[in-house]
Amino acid sequence: MSRKHHDPVPEFSRSIEVDRIPRTGSHEKLRADAPECERLARRLAVPRLHALSADLHAAPWRGGGLKVTGQLTADLDQVSVVSLEPFRSTVTFPVERYYLPEAEASADAGEEADPIRHGVVDLGEAVAETLALELDPYPRRAGEVFAADPADPPEDEPPPPSPFSALGKLHKKGR
Repeated sequence: MSRKHHDPVPEFSRSIEVDRIPRTGSHEKLRADAPECERLARRLAVPRLHALSADLHAAPWRGGGLKVTGQLTADLDQVSVVSLEPFRSTVTFPVERYYLPEAEASADAGEEADPIRHGVVDLGEAVAETLALELDPYPRRAGEVFAADPADPPEDEPPPPSPFSALGKLHKKGR
């Protein structure tokens, strides 16, 4: 029994045909609905994604390519690495992505351009990927700090002498 390989369906998909973008570019406003936010929260491993939106500008680039710039805003719950408690935050990140036709993108492996597949670019997936890459992997509430271990000496006290320091002194004396 053979299975065809299928690309996974993105949680937040907003496809745009590259050929339909005017020379002056187009402004695209994206907003994830509740089921998309729920699926993205699972992908991002966060307790909840309340909202995700992006204001983007898509413009022709390098002949048949596309340049996408703008910013995304996400309202989400994260778990603090300090207290292990969930907290809500709003984050804003810049979006900057470049696309080239598949043949050019694979030939220009040194370029940081994604391939245009079947004449289409998925702006929603670009926003989701940007959010995933930009989120702090060690989130904490503002002002939260790790408490010092009570067994650790205070920073203003010198550490206790090593038991080997006496041996070092004896070794130096014997020379």
